[in-house]
Amino acid sequence: MTTTPRAVLAASFAAGDLAVPEVKRFTREVLTAWAAMSMYADAERVAEALVAAVPFGSFEVRWMHRGDSVQIEVKELGQEQDSPIDAPAWGVTYAGSDRTRWARLDLPGGVSAEEVVERVAGPGWLGFLADASDLLAGTLNPDMVPAIVAQIVVPRLASWCAVYTAEHGGPLQLAYVWHADEARTDGLREDLAGLTMPAADDPAELAVGPWQALGFPLTARGRRLGVMCLGRSDRFPDEVMQLAEDLSRRSALALDNARLYAQQAAANLALQRSLLPLEEPKVPGLDSAVIYEPAGETNEVGGDFYDLFPVSEGIWRFAIGDVCGTGPEAAAVTGLARHTLRLLAREGYGVAAVVGRLNQAILEEGDRARFLTLLHGEITLANGGLDLRLVSAGHPEALRLRPSGVVEAVASPQSLLGVFPGVQFEAEPVRLEPGDVLLGVTDGVTERRAGSRLLDDESGLAKLLAECVDLSARAVAERIRRAVQDFAPEPSADDLAILVLRAP
Repeated sequence: MTTTPRAVLAASFAAGDLAVPEVKRFTREVLTAWAAMSMYADAERVAEALVAAVPFGSFEVRWMHRGDSVQIEVKELGQEQDSPIDAPAWGVTYAGSDRTRWARLDLPGGVSAEEVVERVAGPGWLGFLADASDLLAGTLNPDMVPAIVAQIVVPRLASWCAVYTAEHGGPLQLAYVWHADEARTDGLREDLAGLTMPAADDPAELAVGPWQALGFPLTARGRRLGVMCLGRSDRFPDEVMQLAEDLSRRSALALDNARLYAQQAAANLALQRSLLPLEEPKVPGLDSAVIYEPAGETNEVGGDFYDLFPVSEGIWRFAIGDVCGTGPEAAAVTGLARHTLRLLAREGYGVAAVVGRLNQAILEEGDRARFLTLLHGEITLANGGLDLRLVSAGHPEALRLRPSGVVEAVASPQSLLGVFPGVQFEAEPVRLEPGDVLLGVTDGVTERRAGSRLLDDESGLAKLLAECVDLSARAVAERIRRAVQDFAPEPSADDLAILVLRAP
């Protein structure tokens, strides 16, 4: 007897060297969604065997959850070759010139399809809702939520599901549609065309072709975000309607959370961009490069910043700084520092005077103030090289690389900013001859950690820079960035900024 799949997840791939790893990755995602990772090794083995036999062209991989087993199908076009598969049940089916090879694996515990149905429609429905909540909570991508909702619903509660969403109170748009029989999806889309949605906040019947269809509003925190539409060829049992109504509330909350998360991530990115130059600055007669990487998967607003800007004809200023902490508080100090440096420099204040006034401005922020380390300097193009005036305010030491490979620290350390009032800073002259390189970094480089070791232990950064003789500024910056990445296997937990100046 053929069992209707509880869920189907499919994806298309191209045959080639990347096919097997991509299918393995897809398989892991499928089994994670179905809470069946205990059988991942067997599933990976079978998937690899099936995909490795695809000689060329594109193919589709379909995983089907059948209650007591999962089945994988690999559909090819116009292929004749066959190979045995090490699985309890497997086979090949043909439709015209299409060939589908499949293999089935038993799930641990031997849960039957009848038990699954009873869990949904009987006393075990709480388990179904708990699983649904876990799946919905597993994504913070608002575009993925409608797809997950449909995969949860079909075929357990309905024959098909269509999810409509609205942005900022706008009109409803069809976000995702899923039918248990994929061949009927296009016809379902035609039936859904021109569908009138209920205005009430309660479930309502819809007129969709030959189906009995119900619309469940997706409402969260007092805002209507969309509608979940379900359809069956027969009447909806009362228990299924109760499940669907509960699921619609959970889905709406998941969608709202994902949208809030996406909005916050976009706001963080916009704020970060506002605190950095619009594009990498280019100084005539100077080879320069900058790299900036905020820490974290969401690129949270960081405390590191850089700047390179003109003051007058032939004179430029640069800065690389690190504010204690991350988030909006650090961003406030970052914005204060960057704009103060530019404004005072263009008003004619010297490097030391600018740093002193920035220190006072940070202290005046009171409880909102954050400590700031800063390397600030002025560049004058002269006599076939660069004349610099530098202030290093509590910042990791700036390094100069000579063409001979000699590396030395320049600019004596002075007080960091935002701690002591009335500090007098002094600018130090530094000469860069043709081929000399000046490197400035934040502590995301020097304090990159691998176990108990730091990258800059035993002058590690200076040794890295010594290997960069005759490289361009961009090549030096990339060499340092790669060294930071490779120093430890785990991602860095700190922001990173690198500034390189090379005298032509």
